[in-house]
Amino acid sequence: MTPVPYRVADRRQESADTVTLTLAPAAHALPPFRPGQFAMLYAFGVGEAPLSVSGISGNLLHHTVRAVGKVSEALCRAEPGNWIGVRGPYGTAWPTPPAGDDVLVVAGGIGLAPLRPVIVESLARSGRLSVLVGYREPGEQLFPAELPLWRRRAQVLVTVDRPTPGWQGPVGLVTALLDTADCRTDRCTAFLCGPEPMMRATVGELLRRGVPAERIVLSLERNMHCGTGWCGHCQLGPLLLCRDGPVVDWARAGEPLSVSER
Repeated sequence: MTPVPYRVADRRQESADTVTLTLAPAAHALPPFRPGQFAMLYAFGVGEAPLSVSGISGNLLHHTVRAVGKVSEALCRAEPGNWIGVRGPYGTAWPTPPAGDDVLVVAGGIGLAPLRPVIVESLARSGRLSVLVGYREPGEQLFPAELPLWRRRAQVLVTVDRPTPGWQGPVGLVTALLDTADCRTDRCTAFLCGPEPMMRATVGELLRRGVPAERIVLSLERNMHCGTGWCGHCQLGPLLLCRDGPVVDWARAGEPLSVSER
């Protein structure tokens, strides 16, 4: 429960309000993180927030942060050399797809950040990889430096809700991109992260196409405070997402996600 000091080793601007921070341990590193797990990042004097890792390089942690509140704004302002408190790792990790399975990644906005490790690992394995991403507008796109590499080795489709002058890509919901996704629904593992209405709609389409519920994996988020399942703020039905999630397959998450809206 005590934050460990990490130093900001690098800061990369992804979009107008989003940065990727590379954090290095000051002395002793935390236990190894796995893709999909999250850390509680503490901005000194402001507060802390849960953030999934967007990359892991040895003892270095990469976190992609969008400025949406006081804590995330403080984290986004951090510069190389500044200190951030880190505790973790917490939660569950993304599963490894069965050998030979196609991989389908569906993300909404900042939801692409926790899915980045899935994409990086999938680029190194056999099987098809399709990445479908939806943004509100083109200026919100993440990881612009990496997209060319992804597109050379995988199918990457991006759609926006509000096109700006010069945008030549698709416009509309990310679910519309499923019709052109290059994956076999009978041998596919789908990874989702983004707004819950987007994930729920995507799951419905995938189930209709024959993807089994246990092969549809989501990263969920609630109001996480302790990170250890003690406080109950992140409860979703029978699940405590800081402990039983954030990565949960639809076979377990489907019923509580539906009940939560009634």
